[in-house]
Amino acid sequence: MKLYGNPMSTCTRKVLTTLAEKGHEAQFVLIDLAKGQQKSPEYMAKQPFGVVPYLEDDGLSMYESRAIIRYLDAKLAGPKLTPSDLPSLARMEQWISIEHSYFSPNAMGIVMELFFKPMRGLTPDMDKVNKGRDGSARALDVADRALMSQAHLAGDKFSLADICWMPYLQYLSATPHGNLITERPHVKSWWQRISTRPSWKKVVG
Repeated sequence: MKLYGNPMSTCTRKVLTTLAEKGHEAQFVLIDLAKGQQKSPEYMAKQPFGVVPYLEDDGLSMYESRAIIRYLDAKLAGPKLTPSDLPSLARMEQWISIEHSYFSPNAMGIVMELFFKPMRGLTPDMDKVNKGRDGSARALDVADRALMSQAHLAGDKFSLADICWMPYLQYLSATPHGNLITERPHVKSWWQRISTRPSWKKVVG
């Protein structure tokens, strides 16, 4: 099994966390995003959209992190990260969809403006920051209400849904808008629990 990615990439981190939860190692091929290796003809022959990660396994070639982590959980031995009961499975899929549609685009809007733009000597667009803050707040309000009565997004057990949210929570917490997490008590305690998991510590160092 070979994983092409970058350890700073949110989507690569989802896959690495899933592998760590399953107790499995993949050969890691570093793609230098700063040098634009993800846009090289060689890489785009594998991943036509020019983003990371990309997985090769036993003749299978695939991309899209949310698809990859479902594949890894189904294939590999180790703790199951997909619920076996239908209501919890439905909740897992719901929260993965909420992350993809409502949380990560807004959270990363903040992160791109306040973290990555200054690294390149660019001035943040505060209108985009404020829009990202408003969108993130709405998603986190919904999560806070759900987590009032359950330990994790899909229910009582850690699942792929939690993994999908973790990289964005990590980056958001490092910005001046980390209070979006800490001011919501159930989100705060959930994040404290999942961010201390050995798998996550292994991924983020």
